[in-house]
Amino acid sequence: MSISTKRGDDGSTCLLFGKRVSKAHPRVRTYGRVDELSSALGLCRAHCPDPTTGAQLLEIQKQLVQMMAELATDDADYARYHEKHGTQAVQSDAVEALGALVIAKEKNNHFEGWTYAGESIAEAFFDQARTTCRRAERSLVALKESGAILRPELIQYLNRLADLLWLWAKEN
Repeated sequence: MSISTKRGDDGSTCLLFGKRVSKAHPRVRTYGRVDELSSALGLCRAHCPDPTTGAQLLEIQKQLVQMMAELATDDADYARYHEKHGTQAVQSDAVEALGALVIAKEKNNHFEGWTYAGESIAEAFFDQARTTCRRAERSLVALKESGAILRPELIQYLNRLADLLWLWAKEN
């Protein structure tokens, strides 16, 4: 089976469970921005000298895959998604885990004013990932404000992640 189906040549794409929507649909734009974030985290992971942080980044990328799947589900199929995949979804424990990492990192990083990206390659990638994360977070908020079903844990997760990325940037 080829990845090139040509079914999207008309500017549409499939959500989970088969509903076709425009590639410009807010739901598609939102999970696309989370995908951009995952790619940015891959750059961080590739350039991060600390293997512990690299492993944490990989786990976050795995969580983002689950988030994208949930975001790629139409409201009409939301219950169906959670029946099938609910245990894999980003839950409050994942938000709490990121919060705990933020608290741990804050003990070693003291805010001394704004910093400028580019002191190192890794720091620049972490700062880029942070801004990409904030863009994805704004997309989630806009999707929720448009009336879409969206669990609060998804927004909370990205909010904690952006804070963590800022702290990781200062470390690198």
